[in-house]
Amino acid sequence: MQESDVEEDAITGINVTPLVDITLVLLIIFMVTARFISEPSLGVNLPKASASASTKQEDNRVYLTLNTKKQIFLNNAPVNEQELAAKIQQLLKEKPNLSLVLRADKDVSHGDVMRVLDIVREQGVTQFGIAVEGKPNP
Repeated sequence: MQESDVEEDAITGINVTPLVDITLVLLIIFMVTARFISEPSLGVNLPKASASASTKQEDNRVYLTLNTKKQIFLNNAPVNEQELAAKIQQLLKEKPNLSLVLRADKDVSHGDVMRVLDIVREQGVTQFGIAVEGKPNP
């Protein structure tokens, strides 16, 4: 009888180390993938380009998106043309060397894109980039 008492006393707690390890791994995975999930949430079909370059000045970058319904989004927040001008002025005060990345759907007319770019240019933004989908390497 004494041997069974020893076996019962041996299991005194639950080892939570594997649970903590799995939780931390899942947290890291969610942190890494969150950036990739948030950008294409507006459903814009970007035009394709054979040669595209990426810039590394992430801090001063502002995203301007135009979808097929002629809706304008500034950093994924919907704005109209009047609000766009005011928000660009505010952003320029915070970040004087602001660079704008235009994400326009491939079906948006060139005239609509230029109208929105003119609004931004009138506010004093001089650095522009155009977001495109790179073609996969064969």
